[in-house]
Amino acid sequence: MHVTRTGIVIKPNAGRVLFRPFSEEADQRVLRILARVLSITEQEVSTTLQDVLSEFGTRHQKLRYHFLNAYDKTSHLLPTDQPLSDDRKLLIGAYFTNEYSLEAAALFNPSIVLHPDQSGLPDGTMRFVLSLRATGEGHISSITFRSGTIDQKGTIAINTPTRFVTLPEKIPNSSYEKALFHRKLDELGVVEAAVETVLEVLPDYFTLDDLRREILFLRRHAHHRNSEFDRSTSRMLHLAQSNYEVIYSPDQPLSERVIYPTAPNETNGIEDARFVRFTEDDGTASYVATYTAYDGRIFLPQLLETKDFLHFRISTLNGPEVQNKGMALFPRRIKGRYAMLSRQDGENLFLMYSDDLHFWHTKETLLKPTYPWEFSKIGNCGSPLETEKGWLVISHGVGPMRKYSIGAFLLDLENPLRVIARLPHPLLSPNETERDGYVPNVVYTCGAMIHAGLLILPYAMSDSASSFATVPVTELLEAMQPV
Repeated sequence: MHVTRTGIVIKPNAGRVLFRPFSEEADQRVLRILARVLSITEQEVSTTLQDVLSEFGTRHQKLRYHFLNAYDKTSHLLPTDQPLSDDRKLLIGAYFTNEYSLEAAALFNPSIVLHPDQSGLPDGTMRFVLSLRATGEGHISSITFRSGTIDQKGTIAINTPTRFVTLPEKIPNSSYEKALFHRKLDELGVVEAAVETVLEVLPDYFTLDDLRREILFLRRHAHHRNSEFDRSTSRMLHLAQSNYEVIYSPDQPLSERVIYPTAPNETNGIEDARFVRFTEDDGTASYVATYTAYDGRIFLPQLLETKDFLHFRISTLNGPEVQNKGMALFPRRIKGRYAMLSRQDGENLFLMYSDDLHFWHTKETLLKPTYPWEFSKIGNCGSPLETEKGWLVISHGVGPMRKYSIGAFLLDLENPLRVIARLPHPLLSPNETERDGYVPNVVYTCGAMIHAGLLILPYAMSDSASSFATVPVTELLEAMQPV
């Protein structure tokens, strides 16, 4: 079996920075900063602001717009209603803004899917979207994107990313379906008297603002002022904030878009998105990704959905089998049901079915560690790939010295619980140029694809940078041993 390393290396670029609020925890300190800026002359304001714009203007788009946004978020603390000049507002905003280097630490764990736009390409060439886990200051991870092409010979070309990265606009009033919201609360064990009281007064479809308003009203006017009410409603708000939508403008290139953690359960990162192009029975297609949300204490699987990589819907996954990391959705329904690979126990692989994409209640054991290179644990490396011979699953195994290798196995198309064949040795293991990094001795991927008879395998090198390998699919299948 011939595995070709392409030599392509996608390295992190610390110069790709975005805006983050530079917030002080104590209002008193914010007030002191505001007082200092208010105390200087208009000339000093203008000179200081020009220095800031000169130093940072080429590093960002819409710098003034973001400074004014930051000003608006602190202006309620101003000690006076006296009108301020635009320059002073901008300077105040600059004091409450800081740069965040999105991929300063690492750019790894890639996932590849067919690009929604395949126009203007030569015969035999396809365009792809590559998602990557970008890790910056504080080891906070985000989802970032690249695009490129693969021709009929398997030659891969990566488009050069732009200098800029931009956060999306968060849609503040995403609509929630009350019945579905109630079901999610029930799954979380939060359906209590206080919750029922709030839900009773909400319409069948409501927004986050509606929810906040009703909670505030009940707390103020219906004498719901107790710890149980506050605890239950806090969890309701937490759930609502963990289900949200973001949107980009079409004029923002794909490489500038980043999904940065904003929900309460994502505060310490969005990790290892496994994208799949999901096709419904009627032929309509969308892109779905499972990822791991981390709040500093607990890892939770989440779901991301988009049709165009412009408008993203993020939602919680629910049910007793939504546990641990590494869930990967099959690219189509099987006998009318969704199917998912998972690893609830952190060691073995499981198969799950569900009638609802957002709720998972049952699992069956699919695969256990069998070979020495995977004795510690096995897991999937992205969604299964459909071939004539069966579902090709790229896996990972952990062996001695916590060495991660990439493997593969084959499942029956109609009954994926039946394992047809397994690769007895690693498909890819870290070589001497790949074993040193943030987490040494690791190769890992979150999703591959097939094109022109080749497995196109993007992979991370020791949690630092990413590359590509290609493998003839026929050779890979022939190298597997029947089970």
